[in-house]
Amino acid sequence: MSRYRGMQWPSKAPFLLKLRCLTGGSGLCHAGPDPCAGASARLPQAMQNADLPAVRGTLTANRSLSDLTWLRVGGPADWLFQPADLADLQQFLAGLDPLVPVFPMGVGSNLIVRDGGIRAVVVRLGRGFNAIAVNGLLVTAGAAALDAHVARKAAEAGVDLAFLRTIPGSIGGAVRMNAGCYGIYLADVFVSIQVVTRGGAVRTLTARDLDFRYRQTNLPEGWIITEVVLQGMKNDPQVLDAKMNDQIAKRDASQPTRDRSAGSTFRNPAGFSSTGKADDSHELKAWKLIDDAGMRGAILGGAQMSPLHSNFLINTGTATAADLEGLGEDVRKRVFNNSGLTLEWEIMRVGVAKASD
Repeated sequence: MSRYRGMQWPSKAPFLLKLRCLTGGSGLCHAGPDPCAGASARLPQAMQNADLPAVRGTLTANRSLSDLTWLRVGGPADWLFQPADLADLQQFLAGLDPLVPVFPMGVGSNLIVRDGGIRAVVVRLGRGFNAIAVNGLLVTAGAAALDAHVARKAAEAGVDLAFLRTIPGSIGGAVRMNAGCYGIYLADVFVSIQVVTRGGAVRTLTARDLDFRYRQTNLPEGWIITEVVLQGMKNDPQVLDAKMNDQIAKRDASQPTRDRSAGSTFRNPAGFSSTGKADDSHELKAWKLIDDAGMRGAILGGAQMSPLHSNFLINTGTATAADLEGLGEDVRKRVFNNSGLTLEWEIMRVGVAKASD
């Protein structure tokens, strides 16, 4: 099996490189293995701690991200900022040099941070952004609220957002990737979001602004979702509780929920999630294509395609980010050679590869 080799980067002086493609690609290189090669430019050198905006939250230099991702891999962020509240986040972004890349990070449920880390300020929302309130059929949740908690809180009030119960991660991330299951997507219950722009301004965005698509939205780079408003259908709380328990049982029977994974690894070429119905075709589902290519259970280093569900990439305990991404790329090659179809990553991959020793 081939192994992904990334470009080498300096290991010192955070923010000396602006990792943004001159063509306008992602500054964090999450669109592919190396979209920014040869396109780096120097940032201002006044990026020492004393020159960063003052905060009331927590700002940590060279913070390892491995313990903040579900796959438990990845190098450090140049800076990790955990704002105290909305005003703290606004003030920080407004005062931060506009050339400095900013990466919003949820709970790391759908993320591979490469072994060299992220040359950016990583913003991770916490307790100041996880409140959930229900008013009639409207559910307002802070972006850091877990999908499962939103589903349960809504169900207690008789509002059906039950599909969220088995989706890993936070509600802000679920909106960003238009998460869904059982044939229901965030777009189907979406009302609006509150965001903070890269310049620190607060805005409200609607579905027209986001242009929801299968596992995609048009949220501008560096903008941070802080609050989400959803609208569900009325239903009996006991019925919803039973519905969610049934969903959890089905998930636990078919997915490696006890392993370190990041959910589905690849998007379905069919362009939609499994519906869970008896007439749901599996011919263009990612797991079926992986099975047909003989890659169920495939191993590279400490990474493995789950024997239980072949579209789940798992860390068996010793994997590096390079192992995980390398195995994923091997799967994509084998599927293409077998079927002529190209699997697209559903897991976001960010940062830079670790420099060779």
